[in-house]
Amino acid sequence: MSSERYLVRGAQLSDGTTTDLLLADGVITATGTQLSDAGATVIDADGLLALPGLVDLHTHLREPGYEQSETVLTGSQAAAIGGFTTVFAMANTSPVQDTAGVVEQVLALGESAGYVTVQPIGAVTVGLAGERLAEFGAMAASRANVRVFSDDGFCVSDPLLMRRALEYVKAFDGVVAQHSQEPRLTVGAQMNEGALSSELGLTGWPAVAEESIIARDVLLAEHVGSRLHVCHLSTAGAVDVVRWAKARGINVTAEVTPHHLLLTEELVAGYDARYKVNPPLRRREDVEALRQGLADGTIDIIATDHAPHPVESKDCEWDAAANGMVGLESALSVAHAAVVETGFLGWSDLVRVMSTTPARIGRIHGQGQQLTVGAPAELTLYDPSARRVFGRENLIGKGVNSPYLQMTLPGQVLATFHRGYATVLDGVLQSTAQIEAARGPLVRGAHE
Repeated sequence: MSSERYLVRGAQLSDGTTTDLLLADGVITATGTQLSDAGATVIDADGLLALPGLVDLHTHLREPGYEQSETVLTGSQAAAIGGFTTVFAMANTSPVQDTAGVVEQVLALGESAGYVTVQPIGAVTVGLAGERLAEFGAMAASRANVRVFSDDGFCVSDPLLMRRALEYVKAFDGVVAQHSQEPRLTVGAQMNEGALSSELGLTGWPAVAEESIIARDVLLAEHVGSRLHVCHLSTAGAVDVVRWAKARGINVTAEVTPHHLLLTEELVAGYDARYKVNPPLRRREDVEALRQGLADGTIDIIATDHAPHPVESKDCEWDAAANGMVGLESALSVAHAAVVETGFLGWSDLVRVMSTTPARIGRIHGQGQQLTVGAPAELTLYDPSARRVFGRENLIGKGVNSPYLQMTLPGQVLATFHRGYATVLDGVLQSTAQIEAARGPLVRGAHE
């Protein structure tokens, strides 16, 4: 727990009210106006939004095994500069996060870094091979307290295996997060299937490959009475399937990425591999359906699917390039542009889809809470009036495969607080030495 004290003066909350916030001993100890600043570092937050720390349910931190792409430390730093205080680390590492030992290793790396809470996600199948279930119970009972399980990057395409996974997680209120992609319909797929893929001579990734798996899985979840989470919805039809399932009372949640809320398949025409992603960028009609689905509650959250790669994996011909985009540093600004400036969501709604609800789905404690007295001091200060040309200097992690380079984006994170200490101040990431000094003895968090 941090011994630092901060007085955030005159911040606007997501509901439009203005208040001071006193942060001490890792919690919000007072709110109101004209609070005493005795012994506290004062931050002038006039014109800034104070938001609960953002929570990302879908991040690829790459460690262990792929440290040339990202590490838990560098990914945590990218998250902090983007306003996040918690990230859920996907299981596609080497070794795969399919045992208690590996998830505890990732947890410890996050604790050592100290910039955000790093919550490991457990694999559904051993080695992500889709053949037999991983050690769900051991990972759930470990110090990492795993509650989200996913083979993301691969679909659990075997319906019997998916049914068994959904049954297994019920015992500890877990959730299976599915990468919805029928593999036999997407062999060699390079972009969204349609007129443009034919024109460009690229193998198409049909919308039905996503929608058919979601339809199957929601029925399986209904049959066994379990929780299902659908990763990165990308099509209008997928939104319709989830909407139908929710109307039927099925316990399903769904996410959409910032890039699927803003970018469309036309960007692929230049064969710039920064725009190669799985699922692929879709049509303008899909983008509009995703925005509407987020606004009406069909889609529950925004998740980044932050996927860093070495330069050589993207700086090559389209067919050989890796799928994925980095997104932690830009997510809040992109969401601001895609759904706030366009009128689909207000700031309270954005808090719901980028903080409160992802924390609830992931069953993570002490995150996503409103900024009231007694709440953990997990928050970000955001300047909604700023505009900036997003450049490589804004990328803090190892990956530079951002689709937003040289794009003008609204807003900027100016401060992030995690466990009561600053990880970002005046828009600048705090150094590892500053983090170590501010937090004091290593905090093991709510996992113990």
